[in-house]
Amino acid sequence: MDLGTVDRVLLPRSRADLPPGSADAAVVAGGTWLFSEKQDHLTTLIDITALGWEPLIVDENGLGIAATCTIETLARFESAFPATTLFPRCAAALLASFKIWKTATVGGNVALALPAGAMISLTAALDGVAEVWSAHGPEHDYRLPIDQLVVGPQTTVLRPGDVLRSIDVPRHALQSRTAMRTLSLSPLGRSAAVVIGRVDPDGTFVLTVTASTVRPFVLRFSAVPTAHELDDALADTIGPQHWYDDPHGAPDWRRHISCAAAQSIREELS
Repeated sequence: MDLGTVDRVLLPRSRADLPPGSADAAVVAGGTWLFSEKQDHLTTLIDITALGWEPLIVDENGLGIAATCTIETLARFESAFPATTLFPRCAAALLASFKIWKTATVGGNVALALPAGAMISLTAALDGVAEVWSAHGPEHDYRLPIDQLVVGPQTTVLRPGDVLRSIDVPRHALQSRTAMRTLSLSPLGRSAAVVIGRVDPDGTFVLTVTASTVRPFVLRFSAVPTAHELDDALADTIGPQHWYDDPHGAPDWRRHISCAAAQSIREELS
């Protein structure tokens, strides 16, 4: 869709080129959602792909994913880390064509904060930590786990002018055994629930519930829990107000399928 109110497209080559945040400006990387709807409040686009960030960096700490890394690049990443089998599976949960994969970015999917954002599911499940460039300067930059960055449907803690720089996935999460369940009302429908579990090398069990909830929820146990322990933790952590309600699924149904998926994952990883 043409954005008829936009009269400036900025191509920053360095951080110093980034303009101050304003309500009529938007940061764009892939722009697959931005260009899909009217954006009459916008007059300026700031294309951060011009910054030239390396998409993926592997080091002793784990994997760094640039915000501008495309879904395709991440989905096709080859590694000996066991948990990277989740990458193409989460990309497929977007139900996007290969053309969208080539343009849509990991950072864009996370910053958009849709409940069915599959890159939110992936990075939250693997203890991803966002590095954010603050609009107030480098001394105010901050790092935040993905499940704390996304706080509601299309709502994050990012302030006007803040730029999501990258997401760091720690080595222990990449080395984990994983299991994933994706459910929807129809075989080709939008994800109504995405539940991912993992067991770390030290035996820690982590379960992440997304798509069925208004924000990502991450539950942690020192070991694989019993069925009753998992049920109790889900009930205590995710309240009735946290289950998402839209045409792709009612809250009570989403709760039911998410809890059933969690138990299935628990059994698989036991």
